[in-house]
Amino acid sequence: MMVKSNPLISFLIINYNNTNLLPRSIDSCLKQTYKNFEILVFDDKSENSIKNLKKKFRFNKKIKFYENKQKKFMIPAFDAANSYEFLIKKSKGSIVSLLDSDDYIHKDKAREIISIFLKYKKISFVQNLIINKKHKKKNLTNSPFSFWPYLAPESCINFRKPFFFEYLKKTKSYKKEYSDLWLGFRLGVYSFYKRDKFFQLNKALTYYENFGESLKYKRFNYNWWIRRKNSFMYAYKISNNKKLVFNFDFFITSLMVFILRLIK
Repeated sequence: MMVKSNPLISFLIINYNNTNLLPRSIDSCLKQTYKNFEILVFDDKSENSIKNLKKKFRFNKKIKFYENKQKKFMIPAFDAANSYEFLIKKSKGSIVSLLDSDDYIHKDKAREIISIFLKYKKISFVQNLIINKKHKKKNLTNSPFSFWPYLAPESCINFRKPFFFEYLKKTKSYKKEYSDLWLGFRLGVYSFYKRDKFFQLNKALTYYENFGESLKYKRFNYNWWIRRKNSFMYAYKISNNKKLVFNFDFFITSLMVFILRLIK
């Protein structure tokens, strides 16, 4: 089957209480140098309505807006995953690119991502690096002492649509069990440990602000350690790789969780 040289890419933007920043995210998608794209926006019951934005872009056929009419679980990572899943099922592109509403992207992101997928037919998952204005860094990587590979935030995640539905099917039983793990991490772990179809594009293409709910997981606080242990367990359960739970990093993480639970 012939692969299209200009496949449709679907930019999926989810929003919760960042309505003031949402226009910036949308505009960054509209300004892409690669023009075969669609933009789907999902508002997850924000306190500030997106009504004015819908009115502003009502004549732009590349943009569609959706609002959550279902139950909101008030678990940030779980709600975000549900929001993205809703949009993926509505999207028409063969390539999907995730974007949180407090972030925005470089004008060449779509062109760079599409070129990777066209060049490497067996690659299903691509993460790019971030442009973090606050810290004046373009490339963020884990320290050499970390057990994990560098797994980028959701706004840096891109994949072929069939990969996502395969991931859903294979990991369905763990969705609620590890509800504090962000979708971007889940997809990265599945690609890296289970599929071996992982590709890191060493170009900074996403402006990452991090104003959202992830701030509750400040490094080394209680929630951070709990989520870290859950990350190990999640990766182990989907890959059955015993090295994930038989290492010094996991031992220290488990010990810290045990101590903090005693103190709490």
